[in-house]
Amino acid sequence: MNKLAAAARGDFPADLVIKNARVANVFTLEYELADVAVYSGKIVGIGKDYNGLVNFDAHGKVLIPGMIDGHAHIESTMMTPPAFAYAVALHGTSTVMADPHEISNALGMAGLDYMFTASRGLPIDIFYGAPSCVPASDFETPYEELDMNAIKSMFDKKLTQHLGEMMNFPAVIAGDPETWGKILAAGDVPLTGHAPGVTGKNLNAYLVSGVNSDHECVDIDEAKEKLKRGMWIQIREGASFPNLKTLLPLIHENILNAARCMVVSDDLTARYIFERGHMDEKMRIMIKDGLNPFAALRMVTLSPAEYFRLYDRGSIAPGKIADFSLLDSEVMNDNFRIEYVWKNGRQIVRGNEVYHASDYKYLAPAIKVHVKKIPSEEQIKIKAENSNLINVIGVTEGSIITKTLQLKPKIENNFVVQDIENDVAKIVVLERHRDTGKFGVGFVKGLGLTRGAIGSSVAHDAHNFVVAGADDKSIITALKALADLRGGLVVADGEEIKSSFALPVGGLMSYLEPEKIAEELAKMENSAGGLGVKISHPFMVMSFLCLSVIPELRITDQGYCDITKGRMNIFA
Repeated sequence: MNKLAAAARGDFPADLVIKNARVANVFTLEYELADVAVYSGKIVGIGKDYNGLVNFDAHGKVLIPGMIDGHAHIESTMMTPPAFAYAVALHGTSTVMADPHEISNALGMAGLDYMFTASRGLPIDIFYGAPSCVPASDFETPYEELDMNAIKSMFDKKLTQHLGEMMNFPAVIAGDPETWGKILAAGDVPLTGHAPGVTGKNLNAYLVSGVNSDHECVDIDEAKEKLKRGMWIQIREGASFPNLKTLLPLIHENILNAARCMVVSDDLTARYIFERGHMDEKMRIMIKDGLNPFAALRMVTLSPAEYFRLYDRGSIAPGKIADFSLLDSEVMNDNFRIEYVWKNGRQIVRGNEVYHASDYKYLAPAIKVHVKKIPSEEQIKIKAENSNLINVIGVTEGSIITKTLQLKPKIENNFVVQDIENDVAKIVVLERHRDTGKFGVGFVKGLGLTRGAIGSSVAHDAHNFVVAGADDKSIITALKALADLRGGLVVADGEEIKSSFALPVGGLMSYLEPEKIAEELAKMENSAGGLGVKISHPFMVMSFLCLSVIPELRITDQGYCDITKGRMNIFA
């Protein structure tokens, strides 16, 4: 006898029945008052008069499918996978599509192995994308390069479910054999993309590769064009780079577009998750903006499930796995609070408590390189040349896009120095994986530093050491402190370390509990504020100044670069 079918018929009690629920139907975009029966971890029935070994009365509150984050970098939260799972489960997230290219840049294949192993047996499902760009471009130096053979190996070992974001869009458009080889090596899986500002014929060239999603749209016209060309739009709402309100008109104008759009996190901090939430926060933003709540819900449930071919989830329907959450209200509104969460029919969250939480301290590979070659103050000086202008990285809060500013340099003793009165700090990136001593020096405007320096080993995507400072002594102090920590965050002022936070897992993540990580990050950000920094999430913003595959001006251990123009000089 097929027990699932028998349970669906009501021939015997189900394992669990959620009674009197207002089921949010993401197929027909309506509420349905019904019982939901679960047997052997699957939803077997929706209707009336089901009985279970356990009956849970929902009292007419809204039952929603488990929410799915369609693109996230767990490493950006500084939490290990077990801690991350604990943190987001509280908010009704049941599935995360994670791209591990951060740890893969820092630790190579060993980093991916760690993330996969540490993600087993958690209260949520984490599916990994094969990191397609290690390094992100030729302008960065990772721990080791992962080529097309490495990509094939990841799928052969079943470590990965989809291809991680294909960031080197110029190489895809140009038809570079190695880059296309990685895409072909992935085989018949979802191929996720990264194509900031790519439109017109270049977009056509990118799409013929088979890569068909993008989370880098920052304006509505770009998103509309990509949608028309068959792309799935992943609307990013990250800690430092929120695009949701900008792109919501895409759905307001035509609710059917929700079937080809999903809302994703990309990069969040532990502090953001604990203060604001995860996918539930995105729901609050969308509903408050006036979007149909069912269209909003579809973009964090069924749409990502369909894109990633996870046909066993994303809705509350017979045959789906029993991932769902109960809200604390009878309608979806801009309060949108999760009260209970079930995963595979097992209750894992009640209020602010997560059951069955795993050990956070799953051991990771040790950092293999001890950085010994630290430049001196003299070495990071920039000698003035016969030029009236220098190139400076321009930071705009809330935007991942930087500007190439051409500014008049401040010169002292024939050296170009920081111009603090005009918010121009020096920035240094030091290679940390191979201890080559290679470093790049430039200038950045917009961080707000008035003295001292802030430093980090979180520097997308190669994750070398990055330090921005108002004076050279503070910069070198911060670099030495990062080397002593073997990765982490540092705030320095002169020769004094004002605060620090070690990240022992690849220089990216901590073994601490989620709440403690959020507290430590808050302390570090407050300490940076003591140096004049006013920009939100300063360490995350600084980390993206090293990401060579986003326009315009960036800096790596190899110096200035612009993905659309190539290598650049300090002097304009």
